[in-house]
Amino acid sequence: MTSALIYLLVMVLVAAVVFLLASLVFGRGEELEPLPPGASPTRLPAEDVTADDIRGLQFQQVFRGYKMTEVDWALDRLATEVDRLRARVAELEAAREAERDPA
Repeated sequence: MTSALIYLLVMVLVAAVVFLLASLVFGRGEELEPLPPGASPTRLPAEDVTADDIRGLQFQQVFRGYKMTEVDWALDRLATEVDRLRARVAELEAAREAERDPA
């Protein structure tokens, strides 16, 4: 009975050492370093959002995906920018039509 207990303790110790070594060598398997608590990588310029700004968006990862408030903020910001650009396009098209038909 004592030898089985010693065998079990040795196996647990060996497994713990192997796990710690693997963790040190291979890390946590993440591409990005974890952010400090409360930090947010989500940034967009105040105006004139470009395609590169959108491609560079990063959201804080939480247990089940991305932080919902950051994604909602980014989508709202991009929707505002699309609305602004569409309004500008409509304004320019109206001005162009007014130049064509000065009736």
